[in-house]
Amino acid sequence: MTVTRPEMLKFHQYSFGDEEINEVVDTLRSGWITLGPKTQKFEDDFRRYIGCSHAVGVYSCTSALTLALAGLGIGPGDEVITTPITFPAAVNEIIHLGGKPVFVDVVPGTLNMDAGKIEEKVTEKTKAILPVHFAGHPCDMDEIQAIAQKHGLVIIEDAAHAIEAEYKGRKIGAIGDATCFSFYATKNITTGEGGMLTTNNEKLADEARALRLHGITRDAWKRYGTEGFKYWEQVSLGYKCNMFDIQAALGIHQLRKVDLFWERRKAICAKYDAAFKNVHEVRSLEVSKDVKSAYHIYVLALEPDRLSISRNDFINEMMKRKVGLAIHFRSLTLQSYYREHFSESVGTVPIAESFSERILTLPLYPTMEDSDVQYVIDMAMDTVEKNRA
Repeated sequence: MTVTRPEMLKFHQYSFGDEEINEVVDTLRSGWITLGPKTQKFEDDFRRYIGCSHAVGVYSCTSALTLALAGLGIGPGDEVITTPITFPAAVNEIIHLGGKPVFVDVVPGTLNMDAGKIEEKVTEKTKAILPVHFAGHPCDMDEIQAIAQKHGLVIIEDAAHAIEAEYKGRKIGAIGDATCFSFYATKNITTGEGGMLTTNNEKLADEARALRLHGITRDAWKRYGTEGFKYWEQVSLGYKCNMFDIQAALGIHQLRKVDLFWERRKAICAKYDAAFKNVHEVRSLEVSKDVKSAYHIYVLALEPDRLSISRNDFINEMMKRKVGLAIHFRSLTLQSYYREHFSESVGTVPIAESFSERILTLPLYPTMEDSDVQYVIDMAMDTVEKNRA
């Protein structure tokens, strides 16, 4: 097939309108650009959207994970059970706090952690389970909650992909002890950088609000706001990872568009599903009937026995055809740092390690035109056709 596209089709493209731009300009003119009233409004809006008691705005999802782990007492020697198919952020933060990640293999259909294999990993040192809702598909939260309750563990959810997701009618973000969301540039809604911690635990929320700003009791907005001056008090050894109003200005309007964005991504995924359904050389991920997926990314797994081309070469061929692809994710047990420092984990998650060499991610974002979607499908089909085993 002749490639006629003049420019690379991006893997992702954020979508801002005049609303976001005007809100940022208003913030710049307001005299208050750091953590302040717009952050508080975004937190309130997000809390209502999720249906939880508290939402704490932070600089990134990584920051939210740090505060959740620290606020729930994870420290030196503690074990946290999690998945190897994820971005390193969550697992890095376990290690930064002195804890140890314990990896559970994944389910082939969704690449989420296999809840049926969690309990065999529980030891007297286990303090938490950290599920990652991969690609926006919720993990098996009933089984995870049952295990956590049985063994007295806390649940910290990584919902970086899963703002819109629901599990059996319950919003992700209102189930576990803490849930961490991302508003990075490639996420379902974006504030450039940004994150949110949600919880129904008032004590944790108060702790997170203090920890995000050096461990002090009152942020600058409250110290100099309408409540009257009150000197701050440092009550814990905290961090500097608060959200600020320029970020929140974007988030306020992005959140209002979240369901519209979701509908478009869902429609694109349906087109991909239909196109690849009977193509035996590739496999799409599954969506369970009892969940609402956030449709954050669209992952294809190549069937290596049916192709004469490797996954990396497949990506290179697609890029020659002006289609930008990505990989989500390579098992952490195969990454250099984890191979060196957690060598005992290598080989313990064979499904995750196998899929690591087979998966790729297609473009998916709300402003993709139908012609863009069809172009991706055509180029993928052409690459398969020319490289069948």
